Amino acid sequence: MRKLPIYFLVDVSGSMKGEPIESVRVGLQTIVACLLQEPWALETVHLCLITFDEEAKVVTPLTSVEAFEVPEVLPVGSSRANWGAAIKVLCQRVDAEVVKSTADIKGDWKPMVFLMTDGEPTDTFDHGLVEFQKRKWGMVIACAAGPSANTENLKKLTEVVIRLDGASPAVFKAFFPRVSDSVSLGSKSIGSTGKEVTGLDQLSPPPPEIKVVP
Repeated sequence: MRKLPIYFLVDVSGSMKGEPIESVRVGLQTIVACLLQEPWALETVHLCLITFDEEAKVVTPLTSVEAFEVPEVLPVGSSRANWGAAIKVLCQRVDAEVVKSTADIKGDWKPMVFLMTDGEPTDTFDHGLVEFQKRKWGMVIACAAGPSANTENLKKLTEVVIRLDGASPAVFKAFFPRVSDSVSLGSKSIGSTGKEVTGLDQLSPPPPEIKVVP
């Protein structure tokens, strides 16, 4: 069975300490619980969690929904948020984990990526950006949580950038069902039509707490 790889890149720099990072952890648990109820997700969806502050770390390598376990604690690190390091690790994991199509076989579906940050890059991520653009992606959604998140730089990664009105638990609770719907729709679309979901226009309108950045 061809995998639908889903990569979560989560900013765990110091500004995420406390309720924001706990809301992210609970949100990831909610996503997994929802996907476990979806037959097509059980057959196709595989999840990977990468966190980043000064360094990027693979918390959970790409694994099936059934085997995926959200950590009890997502530790908050330094005050730095090195996006370049996160993108580099993402590209390395995709190269190692996602099966490419050949003349003889159909590889995995194009990876979906969800990046969440409440700040801006503290490193030069141009090299990582070049590597990112060399690869083929499915839906890539960048989430800017709160007023300090740099949407201009996120736009360099993807056209699909959304902003959350703050980084409170209530706002995060509005975002993660949106992610779950995106993944669920992607798996259903693949299962029923063999086509991938590529944009927000294929999803239901977002709640008021979520703004799409033009």
